[in-house]
Amino acid sequence: MSRKPLLAGNWKMFKTSAQAREFFADLIKLTQFKADREVAFGVPFPTLEASVQAAHGTPVIIAAQDVYWENEGAFTGEVSAPMIAATGAGAVIIGHSERRQMFGDTGEWVNKKVKATLAAKLMPIVCVGESLAEREANKTFDVLDTQLTEGLAGFTPADMTTVVIAYEPVWAIGTGKTATPEMAEEVHAHIRKWLAGRFDQAVADNTRILYGGSVKPDNVAKLMSQADIDGALVGGASLEAASFAKIIDFDA
Repeated sequence: MSRKPLLAGNWKMFKTSAQAREFFADLIKLTQFKADREVAFGVPFPTLEASVQAAHGTPVIIAAQDVYWENEGAFTGEVSAPMIAATGAGAVIIGHSERRQMFGDTGEWVNKKVKATLAAKLMPIVCVGESLAEREANKTFDVLDTQLTEGLAGFTPADMTTVVIAYEPVWAIGTGKTATPEMAEEVHAHIRKWLAGRFDQAVADNTRILYGGSVKPDNVAKLMSQADIDGALVGGASLEAASFAKIIDFDA
């Protein structure tokens, strides 16, 4: 069993195409992109093509931050998986807490989006996580089990070969609060146990589970030292090439 770490940035609603080109030019100067780990960036839809072009020649995977589940049709403002794939992007972030909380993404929607992403041969990065109130009520595992059950309903072990799970405690996103490595590991281990029960042990062993929630250069190595943490989904610290280079070059 060998899960290659995945360090993923999520730019959210930041950066124009010109700024994306400048970012990747800077990042390429700052890191050698070690072969024992993968790097991805979730970028805004308008910057997908520019980002793919700017990262050309590197192993960086460019990801969209959302997707609609129909391939085409009268869905004003939406972007389909085939459209994303046509830009040269290789992945999609699905079910981010901001999508769930601010835009009403449901478990059913997440499921449809994962299915469409897989059909387009893109890598789904499926986000799950609990709110502060849910954690304080000791409902973390129940919330995650529900989100995973809804989001991955109907999939087979074969479907899961490219699926990535990202655990992002909502209370730690952009707040400066971070789950301790031990807290994060406990949740990651629970998710892996859920995967074994829902699918099989091979799926549990091979699925990468990322941690997202105020990951920074000074805490990434401790998080990555945990047995079940296979990478990070990084928000604010991915906006500056210098800080993200330190994250992807962490000492294993």
